[in-house]
Amino acid sequence: MTVIRIPTPLRPYTEGLKEVEVEGKTVGTVIHAVADQYPGIQPHIFDDEGNLRAYVNIFLNEENVRHLEGHDTPVAENDKLMIVPSIAGGSNDPESISLVDHAALRANQASIIILLIIAFIADLPSISLLVAIIMLIGTLLKRPGFLPVYLVLKGVNLMQPDIRRDHPEPHRFANGFGSIVLLIGFITFTINLPVIGWVLAWVVIILAGVNLFLGFCVGCAVYYWLNRFGVPFFHKEAPAGRIPGLRPQKEKHA
Repeated sequence: MTVIRIPTPLRPYTEGLKEVEVEGKTVGTVIHAVADQYPGIQPHIFDDEGNLRAYVNIFLNEENVRHLEGHDTPVAENDKLMIVPSIAGGSNDPESISLVDHAALRANQASIIILLIIAFIADLPSISLLVAIIMLIGTLLKRPGFLPVYLVLKGVNLMQPDIRRDHPEPHRFANGFGSIVLLIGFITFTINLPVIGWVLAWVVIILAGVNLFLGFCVGCAVYYWLNRFGVPFFHKEAPAGRIPGLRPQKEKHA
């Protein structure tokens, strides 16, 4: 049997149960087994076509299955699954907040810093352009651009998942903003203004370093500030009781 943890907003549909045990060999079969056992939960997990809703994340032993094999991810007998719906707004219920792997974010930040420093030392603006493109692609795909680096490091046990309750949108904004800064910097290289280009590259290095070493995401803080002033598309509020932009404390999941 596989244990699947039910978030607070969905527990009324599972008779108040925090955890449900069902049988299944893959994540998909387990989730569908829960929906079959408790039909009231089905529309909150699946859309009309039977696909997992975009705002619902499934974690297997604290790792997002979107980074594994999705619905086809194998499930062992003693594995634990967790349903994590991303709910717009700033609910005071911590379980309404998504789970984010901050280890993946740190690997992304470290990769950005290392490559940009190499670009500066070797005087190769093309490397900064490559970093910008990778960051931009990651933003569009809604995941860290250098996620493959993290997956390799995790695969050889040099990094472990660091799952924390956090909004992913501010991190994507910070990553996307950094990519735009680097793209602008590369343009300055093409018009023979290299000093400005390297200054902008070092701005990204410093901001990534503050996030990596001090645990403060300046871009995330800006995102929350824009939300506070009602700017469109900035829908997530800073979680209650936290300093906006500061890395959240790690929780232990029952």
